[in-house]
Amino acid sequence: MNYVMSDIHGEYKKYLKMLEEIDFCDEDTLFVLGDVVDRGAKPMKVLQDMMSRANVYPLMGNHDLVALSVLPKINAELSKGNEIFSNELSEIIKVWYEDGGLSTIAGFCDLDDDERADIIDYLGEFSLYEVVDIEDKTFVMVHAGLGNYRPDKKLREYTQDELLFTRPEPSRQYFDDESVYVVMGHTPTVFINGKTEIYKNGRNFFIDCGACSPKGKLACLCLETFEEFYV
Repeated sequence: MNYVMSDIHGEYKKYLKMLEEIDFCDEDTLFVLGDVVDRGAKPMKVLQDMMSRANVYPLMGNHDLVALSVLPKINAELSKGNEIFSNELSEIIKVWYEDGGLSTIAGFCDLDDDERADIIDYLGEFSLYEVVDIEDKTFVMVHAGLGNYRPDKKLREYTQDELLFTRPEPSRQYFDDESVYVVMGHTPTVFINGKTEIYKNGRNFFIDCGACSPKGKLACLCLETFEEFYV
């Protein structure tokens, strides 16, 4: 089976429980639509588990993009034995900290040299989008949406901002082909319809159900059956 999660945000216990809930095995495939890091307690644990599984495919989220841009700078200082960072780097870290980056920064600093290098390399492998054909359906998976959408616009023509930061109109149907579905995270469903459950509008699926919020849930969607799972 093919499964999709999004916006895990460091919720390691929920992530592991979801893998148990769907009985995830080597024959299955899991797509994670970005924002693995920040906010929750153990983003490094989630990343390390994901990278240990060849059948987990990570996509870039806006929080992961920040991590990929800042963690190498932190790593360079730690590798030199520096515990006090430059004013410039400290200011960058402060901005990230205020957007939920504390758990990512702290968890990263607790790793050894090889583990930090592995995390940076893994983040660099995150794709901006994935397309998978399942039976008579095609699923386009992306973190936030397809910003500035045009029917004739190729996926490769979208910018990072358009794919990672967009707040799409939920009712907007992408693609003329009615066999094409779009699966997105980024925008918590509670902001769309007031509910912490997967929101479907036509051929659009929004699956960020606020895993890191007090009343939120980690959601998972099976692409073959459209079955929904929650932790």
